[in-house]
Amino acid sequence: MTDIDGDSWFRVYRQSAEGMPLFCFPHAGGVASYYFPWSRALPADIDVVAVQYPGRQDRRAESCVLSIPELADRIYAAIRPRLYEPYAFFGHSMGATLAFEVACRIERDGASGPAHLFLSGRRAPSRHRHEQLHRAGTAALIEEMRALGGTDPRVLADPELLNLVLPTIRADYTAIETYRFDSAPPLSCDITAMVGEDDPKAGVEDAAAWAGHTLGRFDLRIFPGGHFYLDDCRAGVLDTVSSVLGDRRGTPVGLGSL
Repeated sequence: MTDIDGDSWFRVYRQSAEGMPLFCFPHAGGVASYYFPWSRALPADIDVVAVQYPGRQDRRAESCVLSIPELADRIYAAIRPRLYEPYAFFGHSMGATLAFEVACRIERDGASGPAHLFLSGRRAPSRHRHEQLHRAGTAALIEEMRALGGTDPRVLADPELLNLVLPTIRADYTAIETYRFDSAPPLSCDITAMVGEDDPKAGVEDAAAWAGHTLGRFDLRIFPGGHFYLDDCRAGVLDTVSSVLGDRRGTPVGLGSL
């Protein structure tokens, strides 16, 4: 693993001379290392660059950001000098919203947006749902984590570990549940939305609504499973990412400071 010029926001687990950066945005409570296995499974010319939010792992001493717009602003400021065409974004759950919001900021400033935007396990921002779990008690949060999957059962069974992760979970839920989409023009990049057919957080129609947020091509991929379908269907997800980006690869990519 390498840092990018010591920047705390990004983690690169494998770097090739002419690879296409795939910036990966974690889910609520998620960490950059969630995407480490992807770096071993994807083709060698796709460089997985995982975003590390404040308040977790090596950034544990920093305060979590309680607002999606603020977090997107800060990620955009950090990522802007490092965008060399072509590049792509992947985001799961809260990470999908963040990837979309950062892409909106890039296009708003007249810069070249991602070659492709992969949005997983999240309803389109135009389909708001009133949720208040961030105000619920600890037991409700733990039950949510258990129901959705994606959390090591050993963490759920260890009170000491739970005490470490619950503040981050609650902070991220605060950010995503208080998020309200501020109308923005459709993006120009192509979008692939992915969703588990039994996801209680994002139904198939919710995922299909991402089509209204792009002027480019749109594709919807439905996988078996729930909110963390991408754990059980990793091979299918990575095959989708690789095949979609296949036509984009082959052009030398100037990595600059990456």
